[in-house]
Amino acid sequence: MALVSGAIPQLKQQLLPSIELPMVSVLAPYQGASPDVVEKQVVEPIEDSLEAVDGISGVTSKASEGNAVIMASFDYGNDTKQLVADVQQAVNRARVQLPDDVDPQVVAGSTDDIPTVVLAVTSGKDQQALADQLDKTVVPDLKDIDGVGQVTVDGVRDLQVSVTPDDKKLARAGITAQALSQALQAGGATVPAGSFDEDGHNRTVQVGGGFTSLTQIEDLMVAGEGTAAKKPVRLGDVATVKQEQSTADSITRTDGKPSLAVMVTMDHDGSAVAISNAVKDKLPDLRRDLGSDSKITVVSDQGPAVSKAISGLTTEGGLGLLFAVLVILVFLASVRSTLVTAVSIPLSVVLALIVLWTRDLSLNMLTLGALTIAIGRVVDDSIVVLENIKRHLGYGEERQEAILKAVREVSGAVTSSTLTTVAVFLPIGLVGGMVGELFGSFSLTVTAALLASLVVSLTVVPVLSYWFLRAPKGTPADADEARRKAEEKEARSRLQRFYVPVLRFATRRRLTSVLLAAVILIGTFGMAPLLKTNFFDQGEQEVLTVKQELKPGTSLAATDDRAKKVEQLLAGVKGVKGYQVTIGSSGFMAAFGGGTDTNQASYQVMLDDKASYADVQDDIESGLKKLSGIGTTTVSAGDGFGNQDLSVVVKAADPAVLNKASEQVRTAVAGLDHVTDVTSDLSQSVPRISVKANSRAAAAGFNDQTLGAAVGQAVKGTTAAKAILDDTERDVVIKSAKPATTVAQLKKLQLGPVKLGDIATVKLVDGPVSMTRIDGQRAATITAKPTGDNTGAVSTKLQARIKALKLPAGATAEIGGVSSDQDSAFKNLGLAMLAAIAIVFMLLVATFRSLAQPLILLVSIPFAATGAIGLLVATGTPMGVPAMIGMLMLIGIVVTNAIVLIDLINQYRKQGYGVVEAVVEGGRHRLRPILMTALATIFALLPMALGVTGEGGFIAQPLAVVVVGGLITSTLLTLLLVPTLYAMLELRKERRAKKRAAKRAKKAALPSQRSASDEPEPEPAGV
Repeated sequence: MALVSGAIPQLKQQLLPSIELPMVSVLAPYQGASPDVVEKQVVEPIEDSLEAVDGISGVTSKASEGNAVIMASFDYGNDTKQLVADVQQAVNRARVQLPDDVDPQVVAGSTDDIPTVVLAVTSGKDQQALADQLDKTVVPDLKDIDGVGQVTVDGVRDLQVSVTPDDKKLARAGITAQALSQALQAGGATVPAGSFDEDGHNRTVQVGGGFTSLTQIEDLMVAGEGTAAKKPVRLGDVATVKQEQSTADSITRTDGKPSLAVMVTMDHDGSAVAISNAVKDKLPDLRRDLGSDSKITVVSDQGPAVSKAISGLTTEGGLGLLFAVLVILVFLASVRSTLVTAVSIPLSVVLALIVLWTRDLSLNMLTLGALTIAIGRVVDDSIVVLENIKRHLGYGEERQEAILKAVREVSGAVTSSTLTTVAVFLPIGLVGGMVGELFGSFSLTVTAALLASLVVSLTVVPVLSYWFLRAPKGTPADADEARRKAEEKEARSRLQRFYVPVLRFATRRRLTSVLLAAVILIGTFGMAPLLKTNFFDQGEQEVLTVKQELKPGTSLAATDDRAKKVEQLLAGVKGVKGYQVTIGSSGFMAAFGGGTDTNQASYQVMLDDKASYADVQDDIESGLKKLSGIGTTTVSAGDGFGNQDLSVVVKAADPAVLNKASEQVRTAVAGLDHVTDVTSDLSQSVPRISVKANSRAAAAGFNDQTLGAAVGQAVKGTTAAKAILDDTERDVVIKSAKPATTVAQLKKLQLGPVKLGDIATVKLVDGPVSMTRIDGQRAATITAKPTGDNTGAVSTKLQARIKALKLPAGATAEIGGVSSDQDSAFKNLGLAMLAAIAIVFMLLVATFRSLAQPLILLVSIPFAATGAIGLLVATGTPMGVPAMIGMLMLIGIVVTNAIVLIDLINQYRKQGYGVVEAVVEGGRHRLRPILMTALATIFALLPMALGVTGEGGFIAQPLAVVVVGGLITSTLLTLLLVPTLYAMLELRKERRAKKRAAKRAKKAALPSQRSASDEPEPEPAGV
């Protein structure tokens, strides 16, 4: 118990186990570049370089206005750190081909990188002052929390040094914009000039040192160019220098007010619950430090969800334990015996927790679900052992001898049955993908608990039985008399009186029994089409996500204006606790496929604790339909597990063909029932301004490069140098005093003696908003959201629709998304089940030293599916990945009772019993332990199957429903069908053995007769 008290507090508490995401993203901003330029100059060189990296299974790229995102995906289980290093090397090799101002970043992530707590801070101060205050007060306090790895402040606009020249003063000084840029570049340079030795010391020489203050930049002397150049002038005399915020590429608001996000991420050893509680404890002090005009809102917090899941599963597990103990008490009718048996539950769970602790695994929805499910199973071995000990004590045997004999009698069967249950988890390694990663810790937990239960049943239970159990009162001293009386008492029990006649009928009418079983099996297959299927159930959510998209090319300000309408709606929806909107993109939203354009807005909607997410979602959706001019909107579960969207990827080299094919697919998907929010990411064209130098440009002293620099300065400003201010590197940007904001203003842009319109063609042209490539080919993805819980049926209809389409030549359509994930998971889990059956068969062959008897035991498996499928259909629970894992578990569980039964029948056969008599005696003696173990498991899982607390998460309930249903039918069939098939097999073997014996006897008899007739007659004696 000392070990327990040390181990349990050490366990991390998380929502999910740590999983490295099988994706590495390369972010490469290229400010001001159009999508086609980004594709040609950034995407293609990086893609070509990534081809040399081993382990990458696919590359998806998106080139949009001023930005490139290249996502390289690989299989789960690969060495992520090595892959990130390889991708980084590939990107470094590609740098020489990239434009000078493109600085690609490599980003990888795992589930641990999802922020544990996200706070939104609003204030009356300007955002830069608020960010500085957060860095000084809030960030250090949160970093001090045990288990916190990183605290970042997001949403603050970077500062830059703006140099705004006065055109008239520049002209009077004979200085061009290019000369000003060159002067800043040269003045901010740091040049290493070598080293020399002086007085025994080595001295390095450094020329320059960069800008470290605004005054230094203002005092920079700038000289003109050419013959018209006058004497150098001070930069501050011809331009204004000031530090200001850079142009916004995103806007974030919380509950309608501009906000900054404080994101708390845990380290590898962190516990989500502990961090969440510590942050809550610190919030009053943080609010006081920031002042009364500031407000801190908790936008997202993993802690309560983890606590609820752990609390729910613990409650269901506790109720299950209570029910299992009550079942044992009813059967054994002895408090002492019940307590001896029940001790295996806490001991096995504790040993499993210690294994989790030593393996540095967390207590999460999967490991806790595994422990809860194991509660019903870990008592099985102890029940079989204890029930046999009680029987032998009732036979009047001496206590120690009775216990040793009883344990020896069942130890082989108990060990074999537990190893069989454990063995089914070995093929989880074959599943791979996200399912394999998720359920790896689940299978380890169940395995640890079951192996612990085996050890407890063969060691602790016999010792406790020796200490606490006695022979029943009134047991005769004579062992034979005691055995006879115990047998008579057992035969008079209600269970025996009901079961034995049924078993005798089944073994006599063997063909009838087998035909009935065949009918049940056919009925099982008949129920299969009624099953709903999905990937993972979403469960109850606490956060909703709303996505808003306006026409491509919509400005940030216009999108912001439309977003305010949606915010107004959210503020009035019942059940909404708070909301946060991000317009445009900030930070690394793009790294894993997030929207990045100014025409997009994303909302995180936090719900009240008692609110139903389905009702709130319906209210929001109906409200959005009534709003005009807000573009297209979608509402989805914000913290659900796994992507539940259907998707079809269309590829074609020719843009026109891609456009036509993707529209065909989009129309086909939109025509499906039970789908909503059908969207295509194939961008529409959007007008952009094209500036092309004409024949007069050269005469004015301009080429494409110098013209581009001049226009860039007039529109967005050009970065000329870097300055270190307050220990932070800032861009030094030359900006126009009157930046061009219309086509007309751009044409009138004064470039020395000429205007831009005189030396270049300035016009609006259509161009793509973005370009998506998958594995080097142009592609479009059509996505849709299934509305019901039968994703499998919708996927099947979608596949039929796509196959029926006649796409234009050169175009292909392939189904991805949740359909692909579900098909892959089901296929792999199906293979895992076949592998599990093969492993179980080999173990049974080793146990029984027979090929025929293990085949009889395997008959239990398809009949387990009868109850499992029946209960799934009856309760309307979809067959998803958790239910499939339940099916895998059943393969091991249902065979265990049959092993215990056949093992005893074989023992009776060795003692000289006839086949039918051995079957009846074995069934009679194993009836009680088989019913006890089955009912203990069923009742232990009942609270979870019923979802008593509703907090069990997306794993536990479907899994429990499958195991309960499968156990009900397989137990009934184990008690009747398995003995019947055994009798059929053994009687047939006996008949064949008798025939062979008769033949051998006949053959042996013939030569003896022949030899007798061949002997000569004895000669008469001579007289």
